[in-house]
Amino acid sequence: MKITLSSFLILLLFSACSITPIPKNENFDAVLKTFKSNCSTKKAQALYATLCTKANNVTDAESFFKENFTLSLIGTDGLMTGYYEPELQGSLVKTKRYKYPIYNTPDDLVVVKLGSVYKNLKNYRLRGRIKSHTLVPYFTREELSQREVNASVICYTNSKIDRFFLEVQGSGRVRLENGEIIFIGFDNQNGHPYKSIGKYLIKSGAIKKEDISLQSIRKWFVQHPSQVDEVLNHNPSVVFFKQKKHGATGALGLELTPLRSIAVDKRVVPLGSMLYLSAKDENIQFDRIVFAQDTGGAIKGAVRADMFCGFGKKAGEMAGNLKADLKIWVYKPKEEKR
Repeated sequence: MKITLSSFLILLLFSACSITPIPKNENFDAVLKTFKSNCSTKKAQALYATLCTKANNVTDAESFFKENFTLSLIGTDGLMTGYYEPELQGSLVKTKRYKYPIYNTPDDLVVVKLGSVYKNLKNYRLRGRIKSHTLVPYFTREELSQREVNASVICYTNSKIDRFFLEVQGSGRVRLENGEIIFIGFDNQNGHPYKSIGKYLIKSGAIKKEDISLQSIRKWFVQHPSQVDEVLNHNPSVVFFKQKKHGATGALGLELTPLRSIAVDKRVVPLGSMLYLSAKDENIQFDRIVFAQDTGGAIKGAVRADMFCGFGKKAGEMAGNLKADLKIWVYKPKEEKR
């Protein structure tokens, strides 16, 4: 229980006040279904304790949430972006067309869990490789492109640009030449910090800040093929994958629910948390109950969220253009209120 209470106390440090927004047109039955799925994880059970058990006997979903939870403001002036599950074209064998490998985790990648030595660093990892009995940084994106990677290949795709965006999204589907679909998801990372190629293109004057999106970046790549490697290598971080049995799964270990699952910074927003978002830009007004079920390299800070938009072209368009002002509240059980 100490862990649970301290997690919420950390969140409440960001609260200027406590506000109770009223969800409009919310599908509470759908929220209850996701809540119960969320409760299948130890992290959510630690946060919501007896309410996870109580949810199994609920007949009135709306009353359950209104009677058992309070909302505490985490913060305002934040940012919500979107991500999705892309579909790539691929082959299980390398050909002239399909020549860009999607790798499993390399055999020589070493991951050190710092919490095993320093308890206060339990959420931190060191990644690298062994050289002369010393742990040194693992190869960057550019270095990996110039050497043989010590890893097995899941499949090959026909576009290094699609492969890069697959890394950014964290999971995806690959349609093979025979029509078969294989699912792949995040397994590991090379240990280098994520650097935004969007910011790089803005700084270089290639794309105006107000025009930056997944779509505009992809269009720029098509128009400037000789500069693709230069821009991609600006981000030294590389994601490695594993084959999966179903669609996109988040860091919490659950299959993600479109427009209900979000990625957060787990250092300040505990995975498994139920949240309320209010987001607005020129095209949307988004007020919705969501669940912190994933993380992302670019998701930093308490008032920052990445919305899972689903699978396919329409979801990709939504995710690519989503950039909204954000307010976040956390749902806190009334029984734990102090």
